[in-house]
Amino acid sequence: MSVITVTKENFENEILKSDKKVLLDFWASWCGPCMMVSPVVDEIAEEKSDIKVGKINVDEEPELANAFGISSIPTLFVMEKGKAVNKSVGAVPKAAILDMLK
Repeated sequence: MSVITVTKENFENEILKSDKKVLLDFWASWCGPCMMVSPVVDEIAEEKSDIKVGKINVDEEPELANAFGISSIPTLFVMEKGKAVNKSVGAVPKAAILDMLK
């Protein structure tokens, strides 16, 4: 499944109302660790059809970043039924991200 660019306009339908587990990646183009995590998140999106993967650019979507209390990036959230069930801050290896999704 491809990665969804999440905005405040599509957040409710794509994330809160999703019937699948969602991996959310909060990132910015100037963030070095984000650029390391991004290809891993893309890989997971391609490999796991049972989850939805969304990316939120914190510079373009400050309201969403504030709503999630983002103070460091990259930050990954796992959402289920509209609620955050897991969180990771900083660059983490693929295995750690996959463990978050269990």
